[in-house]
Amino acid sequence: MAEIVNMPRLSDTMEEGTVAKWHKKIGDSVSEGDLLAEIETDKATMDFEAFQEGTLLYIGVEEGNTVPVDSILAILGEKGEDVQSLINGEANPSTETKEEITENPSAEVEKNAPKETSENSTSSNGRLKASPLAKKMASDKGIDISTVKGSGEGGRIVKKDIDNFNPVTSSTPSNSFASATSGGYEDIAISQMRKTISKRLSASKFGAPHFYLTMDIDMDKAMSARKAINEMAETKVSFNDLVIKSAAFALRKHPKINSSFLGDKIRVNHDINIGVAVAVEDGLLVPVIRTADQKGLSTINAEVKDFAGKARNKKLQPSDWEGNTFTISNLGMYGIEEFTAIINSPDACILAVGAIKQVPVVKGGQVVPGNVMRVTLSCDHRVVDGVMGAEFLQTFKSYMENPIGMLI
Repeated sequence: MAEIVNMPRLSDTMEEGTVAKWHKKIGDSVSEGDLLAEIETDKATMDFEAFQEGTLLYIGVEEGNTVPVDSILAILGEKGEDVQSLINGEANPSTETKEEITENPSAEVEKNAPKETSENSTSSNGRLKASPLAKKMASDKGIDISTVKGSGEGGRIVKKDIDNFNPVTSSTPSNSFASATSGGYEDIAISQMRKTISKRLSASKFGAPHFYLTMDIDMDKAMSARKAINEMAETKVSFNDLVIKSAAFALRKHPKINSSFLGDKIRVNHDINIGVAVAVEDGLLVPVIRTADQKGLSTINAEVKDFAGKARNKKLQPSDWEGNTFTISNLGMYGIEEFTAIINSPDACILAVGAIKQVPVVKGGQVVPGNVMRVTLSCDHRVVDGVMGAEFLQTFKSYMENPIGMLI
């Protein structure tokens, strides 16, 4: 008997998925555990294996298309089996269909009408044929909807036409102002990852009252300690490893910084799980170094390198990025001396780390060359007050300026 394979929820924040690649085609035999498709989520591109066996009878989402979680991804069954009743009985239509039915009750009638072969998006009475959702999206994006080619019934313009619209390849009237004055531009479709970054960071920035604390740290001893460690250890450690370890030790002494605001309560986390921001092509991923206070510098270094490689290759798993209690974002390697970071929810704080800069400093009443690193702590004022944040930074500074303290 034929069974529906739904678009899976592959992360706790995933609301929709994009099929990056199909590894089976209609008519292929599928065994349990076979790689069926690659699904792009809001965090990574992940392999999706079949939980059933049978023949692939129907593909509900073509490569490159996006649908909500639980929509029909595919149908497996016996060869030659009729699956039309399963397709017609889909309880979770695509986003476009659901939204169009909500905004325009006649959309359901149009959806079931015979397919017309037409590229003309204007009806016989001169009225532009476009769904209300498509019109709104075009207006929001500043797109002249009359230049969009419709792919719906009778040439009707629908959501995916606006999503895929490329003004560079679309015709524009020769007498338009844009063609006379503009050098052209390219609209790039927003990836699932970028959509989630936009949604979560907007919620954090405008939902959590941020304040910022900045401190300079003398890095002379840290530089000497790192040099000595790397001369003896097989695994080389980085300054970022020292930052993670120092932050973990400081969080152990200031547990309220290692907290989350949960609406009607504040959760003080007992485990110190530090998220480390990693840049990838589509944005940022934040894999988590768990129980960082209990790990040595070499272990931290190995985990960060492993996560960075997985992130670049889109191989991170949900267990790799879930459960952070504090986050570090380091742009020092890019020469950025100082910046502020948006809190990575549900954390109460994030530490922004700048470059180590050689500057004149006063030591023993003398002006001498020194190495200084500037850090900025972004705090959620619902959880952390100024004094709490300042005390945490003082402790972090003491560990960074005297790394031997972490080895005692």
